Amino acid sequence: MKKYVGVLTAGGDSPGLNAALRSVGKAAMGTFGMQVIGFRDGFRGLMENRTMRLDETSLSGILTVGGTILGTSRDKPHRMPVGGDTLDMTDLIIDNYRKHHLDVLVCLGGGGTQKNAYRLMQHDLNIITLPKTIDNDVVMTDVTFGFDTALSIATEAIDRLHSTAHSHHRIILVEIMGHKTGWLALGAGIAGGADVILLPEIPYNVELVAEAILRRSRGGKHFSIVAVAEGAMSTGDAGVLHAAEEKKKNAQDKKEKKQAKTELSEHDEQRSGRILYLARQLKELTGLESRVTMLGHLQRGGAPSAADRLLATRLGTACAALIDQGTYGVMVAARGDGTEPVPLEQVVGKRKNVPLDHPWLESARSVGTSLGD
Repeated sequence: MKKYVGVLTAGGDSPGLNAALRSVGKAAMGTFGMQVIGFRDGFRGLMENRTMRLDETSLSGILTVGGTILGTSRDKPHRMPVGGDTLDMTDLIIDNYRKHHLDVLVCLGGGGTQKNAYRLMQHDLNIITLPKTIDNDVVMTDVTFGFDTALSIATEAIDRLHSTAHSHHRIILVEIMGHKTGWLALGAGIAGGADVILLPEIPYNVELVAEAILRRSRGGKHFSIVAVAEGAMSTGDAGVLHAAEEKKKNAQDKKEKKQAKTELSEHDEQRSGRILYLARQLKELTGLESRVTMLGHLQRGGAPSAADRLLATRLGTACAALIDQGTYGVMVAARGDGTEPVPLEQVVGKRKNVPLDHPWLESARSVGTSLGD
């Protein structure tokens, strides 16, 4: 009996999404005789019933293309902006799932997408997810597709910044994506030979960072590259964040909880200005000119790397095989050279941070890289 498969891409765009769509679709149709339909712009498209037929024609020539042919959004089924209000549109999404007689919905995305997909699974929908994010912070998988491409882009940027930093005897601070986790900044920092790497997992002491730069200067190296994850913060800022999180955790009523949420929101809004403040601090403490480069969405763009194309294809074809077997409620994880279905409940609400004893950190310290602590 023919199976009907729905597919959507949600959250931030990421290199390898089209490669994953192609592999899910081609394997589902060609190997297992299934019919595949795409929903545009994530869960919003599923709610609004905006579809795209995924067939040989639409899937042709997209392996090397960045972004996603389906489009994406960060809208959540249970908190969907509609007509100026925020509404729970889960029931309408379920209706559209049933209307298309879907046997399964495949959701490609990061941590937020895993959580939203799990919520739909609790309403008796058959769900399978694939782990996508340049941040590499989805748990229970060796790696996420999109990470390798972003890592290469960030590394190349650091490579290019070396020459201008050296020529002008400057401190160059380069901001790399990573709001909650530092995988991207750490990997690119090591691969690009950054002199200082600052991560969300390790609050930094600005005086120790300045001292590391001055040691280089006294040794005749009059420039430094500082790789900074978006979410990196000083020990002082980390203390403020911890206090706000504790206040929210221990809130006794709605008023206290709302106040704590406001403090956390304000703290998050200050994130974009931290690297500029850090640059000013380092200039004052070292006497060296400081410049800031923010890579931003450059890290998400362009064609996926060979590694990401291979990973996305491996996960997508494994996904089609699981659908054929009737295995649902799982994320298709990368495990060694193969794949493994992981129950979604083991994935949601968790984040893969850089462990403080991770070999990458040990390597960075061994070659003299400062981590700000």
